[in-house]
Amino acid sequence: MTLRKFAGLGALLSIVMPSLAMAADEVAAPVLNSGDTAWMLTATALVLFMTIPGLALFYGGMVRSKNILSVMMQCFAITGLISILWVIYGYSIAFDTTGMEQGVVNFNSFFGGMGKAFLAGVTPASITGPAALFPEAVFITFQMTFAIITPALIVGAFAERMKFSAMLIFMAIWFTLVYAPIAHMVWSGNGGLMWDWGVLDFAGGTVVHINAGVAGLVACIVLGKRKGFPTTPMAPHNLGYTLVGAAMLWIGWFGFNAGSAAAANGTAGMAMLVTQIATAAAALGWMFAEWITHGKPSALGIASGVVAGLVAVTPAAGTVGPMGALVIGLVAGVVCFFCATSLKRKLGYDDSLDAFGVHGIGGIVGAILTGVFAAPALGGFGTVTDIAAQVWIQCKGVGFTVIYTAIVTYVILKVLDMVMGLRVTEEEEAVGLDLAQHNERGYNL
Repeated sequence: MTLRKFAGLGALLSIVMPSLAMAADEVAAPVLNSGDTAWMLTATALVLFMTIPGLALFYGGMVRSKNILSVMMQCFAITGLISILWVIYGYSIAFDTTGMEQGVVNFNSFFGGMGKAFLAGVTPASITGPAALFPEAVFITFQMTFAIITPALIVGAFAERMKFSAMLIFMAIWFTLVYAPIAHMVWSGNGGLMWDWGVLDFAGGTVVHINAGVAGLVACIVLGKRKGFPTTPMAPHNLGYTLVGAAMLWIGWFGFNAGSAAAANGTAGMAMLVTQIATAAAALGWMFAEWITHGKPSALGIASGVVAGLVAVTPAAGTVGPMGALVIGLVAGVVCFFCATSLKRKLGYDDSLDAFGVHGIGGIVGAILTGVFAAPALGGFGTVTDIAAQVWIQCKGVGFTVIYTAIVTYVILKVLDMVMGLRVTEEEEAVGLDLAQHNERGYNL
């Protein structure tokens, strides 16, 4: 009788235990969240929309009519080029954490491994995110759009004078040696150089804007000034395009900043709010600074102010409160105005479309002020308790990015100039890059 009881109990356990084990596995297994997935799909599309057509129109309207297609072509070509490089090795360099250890500085603190090269192991079932809530394929594409817009921003600094072939090769090398490693150092997690420092960069103030702005400054200096600059008038040929492009950037930036929460949650909502506040404040700051200085507000000025505000709030979007965003926007609008006008004239460099004056300076302002306004004591939502210490950390991150990007960009450009030449001929520049490089005209009148 006793044996039969144990036998019966054993039979019961043989049925129940696998079921309990399966239930435990089901509880432990990551479950895709459809709401987060839907938001990240939307945010990804919004960020791509920032480059094509947003940035293409924004930059296209600011150049002379004979160069509009060249600028738009560069934005589209970069979109295609970086998309392919991202899936071959860029994603792996930026986000593969092999060999990384918190507090340990080694090669993998600067460069990710190649375990994700060619997107190895990525399937429809691969899930990622802060709590493993949406497909890794979506995260890959979302980060790809950041990798696309960053080199595209550099185009504004050397517009109207760089060979298309040289531009393509430069962007491929720069993406490999500058963008992907900086993204890894800031965003890859424990063991990443600037991650371990504690640098706050929610959506790319360092990775995207300082990176692109400094590279643009170096590029425009290495290539030299446009023929006739600054004595020959080089007014924007279609500010309507620029305003439309700025509007597209403003809208798309909600995907850029709110999407960086990687979830449809309160952080995303606050990021959207502070993005709107800072952008509006910067637009007004630039407008009034220009009005006071030059006597009249301009459409180009307010469009530039919009972008300056978007840039400055980017590193802070996940940690600052509304009033902090207001201050960041106002400061960025005024500072970027003077840097894109007075500073550029004083130093004499030909940053065609103010890539450094807006993105470089705006990114620096935003990165440093993030250390101030992320503090709960000033209405922020970060974990900053010592503002001075955090500002020092932010300055370290800014300084490292500026130095690293400037040196590597300079070396790449000088080598390419020796090998194939960077600049179009004077005759081609006079004709315009649309005809000289692409045998097309933007306008056939």
